[in-house]
Amino acid sequence: MWLEKLFRRRSPAPLRPAARPPGFAEDLGAFGGVHDLVEEGARSTRPGFGGGSGGNWRAAPRGRGAEGIPDRPFASTGPQGHRGRLREKLLERGPDALADYELLEMLLFFAFKKGDTKPLAKSLINRFGSFAAVLAAPQAELMATRGLGEHSVAALKLVQAAALRLAKAEAAEMPLLNNWDRLLAYLNAAISREKVEQFRILFLDSKNRLIADEAQAKGTVNHTPVYPREVIRRALDLHATALILVHNHPSGDPTPSRSDVEMTMEIRRAGEIFSVVVHDHLIIGNGRHLSFKREGLL
Repeated sequence: MWLEKLFRRRSPAPLRPAARPPGFAEDLGAFGGVHDLVEEGARSTRPGFGGGSGGNWRAAPRGRGAEGIPDRPFASTGPQGHRGRLREKLLERGPDALADYELLEMLLFFAFKKGDTKPLAKSLINRFGSFAAVLAAPQAELMATRGLGEHSVAALKLVQAAALRLAKAEAAEMPLLNNWDRLLAYLNAAISREKVEQFRILFLDSKNRLIADEAQAKGTVNHTPVYPREVIRRALDLHATALILVHNHPSGDPTPSRSDVEMTMEIRRAGEIFSVVVHDHLIIGNGRHLSFKREGLL
């Protein structure tokens, strides 16, 4: 009996998976590493891959393909192959070849290291109305959306911030009054989809170059409190000699209210005392805008 116990073979203890380092992914797995290699066709660990049979498997032929990747019977397995095809489509044919849901789908790759993100991308566009509206949606609403978490919302907001900074930089490349189309494109991207009124001021130097673009106040869906004294005080602090006033109408209709007109006249009169010119007041709707100067209101 004791010999039997002495020579009895024990089953090896099951191996514990290696700890995954934290990464930019909703499931807390690392983005990249082995999963990217599988995705790009660099390796496979699936049973039977390469022609094996039964419960055993053997590696695919070790020949070298394009870019040194081993040749295999199948370029990819499942959703990973779809991700690779989307990347190839983007890089080979350019971003215009991608539908809006595909752009959003690829953006979500950074939060979900594996799995199909297409259903989530389409559901987000259905809910918010468009790809741009998803990016511009309030953070709280995104966080409350099923399927999204901190990592995916951070990715969406990062892209929105990058787009706004690019648009702002392009608008500020030359005097704003000579760069009107780019200015309107930036303002539409910045505030046209806001759910509440936001009052912004573009502070300009003597050559009408942008010194600062600042949000002065946020209000309700149809009103923003603005104090002319504070507007001019800030202009003097920045040594600005001219202003462009901007605010949005969440309703989408850029028609000015009586209070909009009265407030603009008060700021104009206050600016005249300190030689600060109000060039225009722009009201931004959803896809529409109104210029006080063009309408003869300033």
